[in-house]
Amino acid sequence: MAATSDTKVPVGHPNPVVASELVKDGETLVPSVPALISLQAIATPETLAISGPTGQLNYAELERKSNQLANYLRSSGVGANQIVAILLERSPESIMAALAVMKSGAAYLPIQPGAPAGRVAFMLRDAAVAMVLTRSSLVRELLGGPWRLIELDRDAAIAVESERLQENEVLPQDLAYVIYTSGSTGEPKGVEVMHRGLSNLVQWHCRAFSLQPQDRASHVAALGFDAAVWEVWPYLTVGASIHIPSERVRQNPECLHNWFIDTKITIGFVPTPIAENMLLLDWPARASLRILLTGADTLHRRPQADLPFQLVNNYGPTECTVVATSGVVTPGNGTLKTPSIGRPIDNTQIHILDDQMRPVPVGSAGEIYIGGAGVARGYRNQPDLTRSKFVPDLFSGKDEARLYRTGDIGRQLPDGEIEFLGRIDEQVKIRGYRVEPNEIVNALDRHPAIQSSVVVGRSHGNGEATLVAYVVLSHGSEVKAGDLVRHLRTRLPDYMIPSAFVNLSVLPLVPNGKVDRNALPSPANAELIPDDEFEAPTTLIEQRLAPIIAPLLRVERVGRDDNFFLLGGHSLLGTQLITRIRQVFGVELTLLSLFDHPTLSGMAFEIEKLILEKLSVSSQAAD
Repeated sequence: MAATSDTKVPVGHPNPVVASELVKDGETLVPSVPALISLQAIATPETLAISGPTGQLNYAELERKSNQLANYLRSSGVGANQIVAILLERSPESIMAALAVMKSGAAYLPIQPGAPAGRVAFMLRDAAVAMVLTRSSLVRELLGGPWRLIELDRDAAIAVESERLQENEVLPQDLAYVIYTSGSTGEPKGVEVMHRGLSNLVQWHCRAFSLQPQDRASHVAALGFDAAVWEVWPYLTVGASIHIPSERVRQNPECLHNWFIDTKITIGFVPTPIAENMLLLDWPARASLRILLTGADTLHRRPQADLPFQLVNNYGPTECTVVATSGVVTPGNGTLKTPSIGRPIDNTQIHILDDQMRPVPVGSAGEIYIGGAGVARGYRNQPDLTRSKFVPDLFSGKDEARLYRTGDIGRQLPDGEIEFLGRIDEQVKIRGYRVEPNEIVNALDRHPAIQSSVVVGRSHGNGEATLVAYVVLSHGSEVKAGDLVRHLRTRLPDYMIPSAFVNLSVLPLVPNGKVDRNALPSPANAELIPDDEFEAPTTLIEQRLAPIIAPLLRVERVGRDDNFFLLGGHSLLGTQLITRIRQVFGVELTLLSLFDHPTLSGMAFEIEKLILEKLSVSSQAAD
């Protein structure tokens, strides 16, 4: 079975702003994304381009600053297919920097501030970056290396560069950006995305969702998440404005809902878990939102019919330029089946194949293969993995065409839409991030108390998944769960830290010697490695918080080290807990903070910090 969408329009109508094309050697090409943004700067220089907590830029300022930085990079020796890393918070400056890198002919590599230093160093070395663009306040997060650091707030030489961009041809096959995802070999892998794929994504998005200059878009995704690519470039090519919420707002569905309304956002993306929570909130008729885009995880909820906007579900691996399929989710009352992932976007083909790469009949399950303009160049410095995952496209009739084998299972429905059914391998999605458990195992096994381990994702039947580590301790060793968490946090981001550590005498194996994951016990029926023995709440906040959590989870007691999610909590209950915390303590704990600090003591500590911050602000205001 193959599904293709070379000309179909999933949503909306063509937009004349981006209809211009260039024809070269008989092949239709569109202008590069930087070129389209420059055209907008000429047409509407005073129009707001980007706004955030740290400031704003109009199109003239965005053009001037990005041209100066691009010229500076080129005069420093940066050129086509080189990699320039960007370590900046989400801000107008980070978008300007990424645009400048592409204008210079290089590709940008986004690095999330706060990521473990060892992981950052690996990515910078693996990508062989020429430079790192950052600010002086973030330099401490970078380990030493052969790359050159450019502190945008201190380097005065940038401001004296010409405001006119030096001529530079950007070819469709040139790299636009590189994003690292969790790797099955135990190390992250860098996906190399070309301008051809980026331009196709942008052109489809602008046309499919009828983007107009008056649109106001949100920028919510973390920079290391490829959805951030999608949140930015389409809107700047049509003269729309991008609005960036604060970290506190973007992590909380209720706060984000209010921010969408107050900021008059007309189109925006939020990861699936947050979208499912936002769908439950009241949306007034005055809300400007017309399209809410979601993706990155399996969508389990349909919108109510009275919502004033469309919900659009999207699917696509990083290896295929963010989005491969898209579709409007029809309203439902809970009786309809799980929403599909829609149909292929423009110039994209979806093939559902068996293990011999033969098409399966409509309605039958098979592996999802993706072909077309969005397929990436491959993995940086991993030719063997690239060959195994980017295979010849025997269906296209073109020698150079390739398919990306996703490892996802799906089927084509009778109406032509694609249904996502799960993963072939053990890859897990946690809060929208792709996680390869082997990367966690690689870090976990470096602890001296661990003899061997395996990490799996466990679903709680409500769309939520958590990571569970099963460990065999070295002979005579003892270890606390807190020790393992601290060990992992020096090597991995927080979303890759398991929620529970199960102690096993041996790992169960199948006859061929592989771990028998089906024989791994559930954490509820196993010997958990404790942080300590049960410890009653001690602080005043802990003592007030415990009786809030216990009835919510229907448990008799909650100890200082008890984990909210292992006691049966999930994101929907988490939202209710956050509401009750706000009512009792008068502070706003975020959903992300709850994921990162799921124990009673951890939550209490975060609440205490928020209370102290609130008192400090009040005191300063009084002075």
